[in-house]
Amino acid sequence: MHSVTPRGRLAMVGFLAGALVLTAPGAAFADWPPSNGTQGHTKQTASSNAGTLMSKVTYSGSVRGGGDGPAVQPVTNWTPPACWYEPRSVADFKQYVETMYEDTINTPGQANYAKAAVAQFRDIYKDGKYKDYNEKNAGDGNWWVAVQNPDRVDDPASMECSKLPFWVKNNDNPGVDQAVTPKILAEAAYNAIHLPPTKVTLAPENVTKVNLATWAWLDKAKFSEVSVTASLNVAGLNIQATTRAKPVSLRLEPGTGDAETIPASGVCTINADDSIGEPYAKGKADQDPPCGIKYLRSSGDGTFKMKATITWQIDWTGTGGAGGDLPDGTFGTTQDVTVQEIQAVNR
Repeated sequence: MHSVTPRGRLAMVGFLAGALVLTAPGAAFADWPPSNGTQGHTKQTASSNAGTLMSKVTYSGSVRGGGDGPAVQPVTNWTPPACWYEPRSVADFKQYVETMYEDTINTPGQANYAKAAVAQFRDIYKDGKYKDYNEKNAGDGNWWVAVQNPDRVDDPASMECSKLPFWVKNNDNPGVDQAVTPKILAEAAYNAIHLPPTKVTLAPENVTKVNLATWAWLDKAKFSEVSVTASLNVAGLNIQATTRAKPVSLRLEPGTGDAETIPASGVCTINADDSIGEPYAKGKADQDPPCGIKYLRSSGDGTFKMKATITWQIDWTGTGGAGGDLPDGTFGTTQDVTVQEIQAVNR
C-alpha cells in the first residue's frame, strides 16, 4: 500500500498586512462530526517545521507520486479543494507555534516586520486570549487550523482558508465551510489518482492500409477501475473517503479528416465485461470492428497522430455512508499510425 502525506501551511493571513484579527467560526452545520467517533481524547504526536504544518491526511491505493503517471483531467472547470481546516491537539499546535517563533526570531537577517508578526501571532495563544495554548482545556477540545492542498499551493485560492487557528470543543461543529469532511477528502483523492497507461491496442499494429479497417480495443485485464482512499485520523476525528475512477468509453480521433471512425461518433463504450472494443481475430479482415478507424488516404512519408481519450466515471463513498458522484474525468494520449496504399499486383 502506497501512502503519501501532503504538506500544508498554517494560515497567518492578516499579520504581514498589519491586521491582527482573530476570526470567529461561522454558521454551524446540521451533521457534525462526520464520523461515528468523537472529537478529542486522542494522543497526538507533534510534527511541524518552521512556517509549515503537516497535513494529517494520508492517501492509499492508486496514488500519483513525484509526477508518476497521468492524472485525471476533469471534463468541466471543476477543481479539487485548494485548502481546508483540520483539528490539532494542544501539544501539536503549541509545538508548531513555538518552533515557528524560535526559528523566525533567531534567523539572521530576518525582517523586523516578520519577527513582529510572528510574535503577535504567538501572543494570542500563549499569553493573550487563551493562555498557554488553552492547555488547561486540552481534554475538552482542539485547535482547528488551515492547511493548503499541496498540489495547489501556487493557486491564490489556497489562501481562502484565512481564518486564524480557533478553538473548538469536542463534537462541536467548527462552523467553517472548508472544515474537513468525507466529501473534501474525496475531492482531494480525485486529484491524487494515478491512471494506468492509455495505449490502445491496434490491429494492424502501427502500420495499416488505406480503406482497411483498423481494429482498436482495450483489454479489461490491463485497464480497469482504480481508486484512492484519503483518510484523516487526528484529534479524535476519524474520517475517510474512497474515490473510484472507472473507464466507461474510448474516443478515437484519427489525426486526419480523411478517415472514418467506427462507430461514426468515434466513441466506443464499455462492454459488459469491462473491456472496450474487440480484439481482432483471424478471418475478420473484411469485417468492420465495433471500435476502430478506416483511413481513406496514405500518410505518405509521415504518420498520422491518432489520439485515444478515455473517459472515466468518478464516484466516492465515505464515513457514515456518505457518497456521491464527482465530475467525469479524461486522459488522452497520441499514437503514431502509418497508413500505406494497397499495392496492386500486375499479372
